[in-house]
Amino acid sequence: MGKTNQNHPWHYGIIGAGPVGCIVAAFLARGGHKVTLCDIVPELVDTARDRGVIIEGAERLEQKITHTCNHIEDLIAAEPNAIFICVKAQALPLISSALGDIYKEGIFVVSWQNGIDTEYEIANVLGKKPVMRAVVNWGCGFLGPAHVTMAFHHPPHYIQELDPAAGDAAIHIADDLSNSGLHTEHTNQVVPMVWRKTIMNASMNPVCAATGLTMAQAMGDPMTFSVIDALIKECLAVARANEIHVGWDYYQNALDYLKNAGHHKPSMLMDIEAHRRTEINYINGKIVEYGAQAGIQTPYNNTMRSLIKGIEFSMEARR
Repeated sequence: MGKTNQNHPWHYGIIGAGPVGCIVAAFLARGGHKVTLCDIVPELVDTARDRGVIIEGAERLEQKITHTCNHIEDLIAAEPNAIFICVKAQALPLISSALGDIYKEGIFVVSWQNGIDTEYEIANVLGKKPVMRAVVNWGCGFLGPAHVTMAFHHPPHYIQELDPAAGDAAIHIADDLSNSGLHTEHTNQVVPMVWRKTIMNASMNPVCAATGLTMAQAMGDPMTFSVIDALIKECLAVARANEIHVGWDYYQNALDYLKNAGHHKPSMLMDIEAHRRTEINYINGKIVEYGAQAGIQTPYNNTMRSLIKGIEFSMEARR
């Protein structure tokens, strides 16, 4: 049974030893917490355990992760207080289904992905009581097993529980992350925060993924910028039609942020380059879904979703 005694250091489980999972695991371990890192690929967790996680870029850190495993069953058996799911959003249905078969009451589960409604993929299986959603403000990439680069790190990060009864636990997790070097704040406004981030991702990521351009290159070319600009405006129309309050000044703030992004490859482009499926369904796909719900046409988002799905189909056909 998961223990929630807040007077003792919490044990955290991490599902996914990609760049995000390695960052969370390394910082929490450095902060003095027991961390169990779980990934189905042995090389990823073995390297994190034997050599340690190496983080370069905006943050620099080397940290061994003492406890690792390759199966979710073993992670649950280790009885963590909370689990961070750090896999890509498209893997959530599979991960959630696996958790549902073996979940032990009392373990909190944090959705740590890009995209809209990822937390509900988990809650649909486990119920709302143990589930939380985080919004993360960093950019990262994979240099190799347990070797991560952070292109930027703009804290604070945010976390919110789905069930108000778990509020104290969410605050505790935020404090543990902050004390470990990942400044995180508890919020009751996570949905607008998710949308603020997702609108920028929906406007930039598929354009870069379809063209191979970095963020700076896409913003600097008049033709691609016009598509990005149209996507921002379309996403804003959908948000406002659904009464999601992203702020009256969001448009200009989003443009300013994206103009300063630098020569960073968004994760969707890195997925395409690595011949992996993307998170497009949880980004532009969700904008299309919420647009239909509110009666708002979304031709730009629908087109970008179709293009990226076409690229994915082409990659799979060549395998």
